[in-house]
Amino acid sequence: MKEMMTKKNIVNAVFIALFLVILFVPSAKAFLMQGLMEIGLFKPKTEPIAKGTPPADLSGIKFEDKTGKVTDLGSLKGKVIFINFWATWCPPCLAEMPSINKLYEQYKNDKDVVFIMVDADSDLAKAQQYMDKRSYQMPVYSVASNIPENLFKGALPTTIVFDKQGRLSYNESGAANYSSSKFIEFIEQLKGLKI
Repeated sequence: MKEMMTKKNIVNAVFIALFLVILFVPSAKAFLMQGLMEIGLFKPKTEPIAKGTPPADLSGIKFEDKTGKVTDLGSLKGKVIFINFWATWCPPCLAEMPSINKLYEQYKNDKDVVFIMVDADSDLAKAQQYMDKRSYQMPVYSVASNIPENLFKGALPTTIVFDKQGRLSYNESGAANYSSSKFIEFIEQLKGLKI
């Protein structure tokens, strides 16, 4: 009886320890979320743009890369723009990063698709170190202007996609699997739109 109680206590202690690790260690929580993404949870909700939706004026929304080069979204008209706001301390951000990298790898040489990975902490050195450690090639930026609140309310991660005309096509907070076939089909549809 005493031996059974000891085994039960050990099992309980292991479960409590695992729970605490998942609760307090961002990389452990991210790993768990990645597993859930692999089995089909965290699917991005993509819906077609309503006909007659006017393009947004993206001029003046700027991001700066590690070399100091500033990119104005207004200059990217004619391209599908994928923007992700993230941070190295954010477990859902880290959980979705492999799927974003997979999407990026598929489109990195496509002149019609642009990726802007925005480090919400504006610590480009730390963000780039994270990318380098995982062999991700995605371009890291910091915010270089005001971001309209209707685009980014401050929740991490937030992913925004504009179509080639500059219309807001996707804006979601929370982790998602961006390498899913449904999301790739969505990007392909946006690429096919005439400007």
